[in-house]
Amino acid sequence: MRASEDNAPSRSGIARLISPWEYRHLPVVANVRFTAGGFQLGVGLVLLSLGRKAETAAERGKCYRWAAWFLTMAALQLTGGILDARADRSASR
Repeated sequence: MRASEDNAPSRSGIARLISPWEYRHLPVVANVRFTAGGFQLGVGLVLLSLGRKAETAAERGKCYRWAAWFLTMAALQLTGGILDARADRSASR
């Protein structure tokens, strides 16, 4: 074991899923995840609207696949931000 992990406080629940560096910087990491998720959500919505206006089925399918990718990543980022914020709230008690 490394010396830096010997002095780390014991964690339980959701906090065990978070890496030690992220656990020490939970508010910052949560805000970064919320920002990234919001950006990806915006890109996904723009791609959805471009897919509706596409002229060919190939272009439409390509836009919809990219939109699905970005919307899935946005959902994961926002879920991670919620979990980090919840862990930060429980750690500060």
